[in-house]
Amino acid sequence: SSVTHICRDVNYGWIIRYMHANGASMFFICLFMHVGRGLYYGSYTFLETWNIGVILLFTIMATAFVGYVLPWG
Repeated sequence: SSVTHICRDVNYGWIIRYMHANGASMFFICLFMHVGRGLYYGSYTFLETWNIGVILLFTIMATAFVGYVLPWG
């Protein structure tokens, strides 16, 4: 497996793996906080801007799904 190879055979591969996983989690936490801020301040009233943001959110989530879930079978 490529993950096993990175963790075992690459210098500091274990820290690369954990930083990548934690960075991705932090990215999504910041993304959801940004959406929450928009809800709190009523930004959903700007329909065109809000709809573009929702499309971007779904695109990011779909990219994460394709890149993480699908390769595992």
